[in-house]
Amino acid sequence: MKNSIENLYQLDGRVPLGKALPFGLQHVLAMFVSNITPIMILASVVGLDSAVSAALIQNCMVIAGIGTLVQLFPVWRIGSRLPIVMGISFTFLSLAISIAGAYGMGTLIGAVIVGGLVEGVLGLFVKYWIKLIPHVVSATVVTAIGFSLLPIGANSFAGGLGAPDFGSLNNWIVGSVTLLACLLCQVFAKGFLRSLSVLVGLIVGYILACFMGMVDFSGLSGLAVVSMPRLLPFTPEFNIGAILSVVAVYLVSATETIGDTSALCNGALNRDPETKEMGAAISCDGFVSSVSGLFGCTPITSFSQNVGLAAMSGVVNRFTIGIGALVMIIGGVFPVVGHALTTIPQAVLGGCTIMMFGSILYAGFGMMARTGFSQRNMVIVSLSLSVGLGFTQATEMFKIFPEIVRTVFAENCVAVVFLLAVLLNLLLPKKEE
Repeated sequence: MKNSIENLYQLDGRVPLGKALPFGLQHVLAMFVSNITPIMILASVVGLDSAVSAALIQNCMVIAGIGTLVQLFPVWRIGSRLPIVMGISFTFLSLAISIAGAYGMGTLIGAVIVGGLVEGVLGLFVKYWIKLIPHVVSATVVTAIGFSLLPIGANSFAGGLGAPDFGSLNNWIVGSVTLLACLLCQVFAKGFLRSLSVLVGLIVGYILACFMGMVDFSGLSGLAVVSMPRLLPFTPEFNIGAILSVVAVYLVSATETIGDTSALCNGALNRDPETKEMGAAISCDGFVSSVSGLFGCTPITSFSQNVGLAAMSGVVNRFTIGIGALVMIIGGVFPVVGHALTTIPQAVLGGCTIMMFGSILYAGFGMMARTGFSQRNMVIVSLSLSVGLGFTQATEMFKIFPEIVRTVFAENCVAVVFLLAVLLNLLLPKKEE
């Protein structure tokens, strides 16, 4: 039994279901709201009716579970065999709204399917282009991902951006208590309980939120017991302009996956990722995103918050995280499960994720240290981060550019950082005087 518990911190090996379930559930809860939010926003802006919206939310949970299982237990060369958790990507949201609003959901879904195939094929041939992304570029991208997540954690802590009670005293109290519970468990708990610090904090915060009247259970009544995912809710249509725009954003998504894979291997597995692992992770991103399109959903990608959770908890067991993926699929088939998870207040999730997101930054700093602090690396890192993080905070700077450039770069610091880091690495002299 002792050895099976120790398997929590190993990629392979079986863990007792009673131990695997809470750790797997911890991963689900860390990403659950972020997984369904892009679909909820898209459905609301485009004006889809509530029945279609509910069906898409179910579908995106099932797709996230399937994508995670493929990453954990590869099919041929698709899937990295790493503890990567997949979910619906925010990266595509603004472009998805633009395409669906102008041409309809069918055109968006057609572009998602074709673009996913392109990214999947790129992943299969990763060895021919991965040299463009050396360690210094990966370290810079990982650091940018960490920085980009900090506002997401802060907005959740305050109640969720746009919420009527954003920044209220109740949100401050719940978020702070949740964070404190996570911190105390991380510092003072022993053994596997320390690895469950995020789940402990979430439970403490959720109970407090219930007593403070911040949890709404009204939507749980009247739900169907079982509801199967619906295939092809929209008929795909193919528009070359929409396809090219989506393919451009898929390249950004591939960049984020490379960064997440690097952060996971360096932060949780204490090694650099192998080329075939990065290619397999990208292939999973692409091909499963095409499947996501068949279910009417936008593309999926690796979730950075779960990379932070793996780095902080040390739990990397594929079987354990696979249990979490099964929970997601069950949540999509049994609506009451999924809806129950949506009752977790944003302030609770924010309190849980603040330190997790910081751990991704820490992984990025560690990668930089291993890369070395040469003058050349200093220029690549400092210029890429300052321009990428700075310019995307002033999005009006991009108004002179075409719409596709604004879509890909204006609000996506990771894309800007990646492009600059690659260009600087290619242009700067390799040998210093």
